[in-house]
Amino acid sequence: MSRRPLIVIGGSSERSQETMGAFQEFPQVEACRLYSKFSARPSSIETIPSIIEKAVRSSIYGRPGACYVDIPADFVNLQVNVNSVRYMECCTPPPVSMAETSAICMAATVIRNAKKPLLIIGKGAAYAHAEEGIRKLVERCKLPFLPTPMGKGVIPDNHPNCVAAARSRALQFADVIVLFGARLNWILHFGLPPRYQPDVKFIQVDICAEELGNNVKPAVTLLGDINAVTKQLLEQFDKTPWQYPPESSWWKTLREKMKSNEAASKELASQKSLPMNYYTVFYHVQEQLPRDCFVVSEGANTMDIGRTVLQNYLPRHRLDAGTFGTMGVGLGFAIAAAILAKARNTGQRVICVEGDSAFGFSGMEVETICRYNLPIILLVVNNNGIYQGFDVDSWQEMLKFGDATAV
Repeated sequence: MSRRPLIVIGGSSERSQETMGAFQEFPQVEACRLYSKFSARPSSIETIPSIIEKAVRSSIYGRPGACYVDIPADFVNLQVNVNSVRYMECCTPPPVSMAETSAICMAATVIRNAKKPLLIIGKGAAYAHAEEGIRKLVERCKLPFLPTPMGKGVIPDNHPNCVAAARSRALQFADVIVLFGARLNWILHFGLPPRYQPDVKFIQVDICAEELGNNVKPAVTLLGDINAVTKQLLEQFDKTPWQYPPESSWWKTLREKMKSNEAASKELASQKSLPMNYYTVFYHVQEQLPRDCFVVSEGANTMDIGRTVLQNYLPRHRLDAGTFGTMGVGLGFAIAAAILAKARNTGQRVICVEGDSAFGFSGMEVETICRYNLPIILLVVNNNGIYQGFDVDSWQEMLKFGDATAV
């Protein structure tokens, strides 16, 4: 669902016991097919390399995604002649596709004619390593931008053109929105009114053709690699330079809203009440965060409010529950990021900020973190007192009615 390359290798029962009711026998290949780009079981040991090659290729070509390879139990101890194995070379890197020139020209025209333009930077832009090109486009054309949760850091959150502090206002009144690898799903309110203007023009930049026109008919579609398409747009604006006026009423509206929202957040952060509110917690956490750390964020309000306060300055340095909003992934993500940081010997820290419910899903992974001495700091926000929790008096009152599990 989050469209990231992943290979899952699963064990299954022996082939000779198929349909007999073997231990944990299940049609795994068929079950995984609905949720993956490629799902297969090698017919023999000799064919394993070709199946793995196709799984890797399928996971990274076009729209990235998950692939499943099923290995029957009898393969584990099976022996074959090494000369009969069909070895495969690793696939070449994914081909880079570019948008049609006419569509690029049309997109540039729509952007030039915009009264209230907005760029939305999605996680597809982070995956495409398009940070340099998108930053040039933003700064050359003086355009406001808004990152999605996992698009944070493609351009640093503290960039003067970032309007994340006025997110709702920017979405609601923009007349032209350029989507760089961002989907019009629940995270962006499906691109529909009342969160957007009924006549807003969307320019969609995406590597997946099936995604173009989802929920909203776009004014322009730019099918291709986001990094390559961004460079095409830059070339267009190089030929005929253009800048959106920094003194426009749109910029003035956005800056005023950002200023008032930032003041409200600062006021909340300065409160000394107990229990602390989220903004107070995150304000103090943000002050201590290394600029190059990986931030893992998970929970309900903990994640939602955390993404507005905890800053990202580098691309691909934020991991949260993503498109599916799955609870319990935080510690697993943190472990993966820490292993990568350790392997690269970068000295980077991983900061995992979780709500207490989210932590409850996979808290035992703390043992894994300790066993492998991973560079992770885990912060658990015990938000019982500030998020639909019961205070001591209310809890005691409830217990008067009998066994809490029954009533």
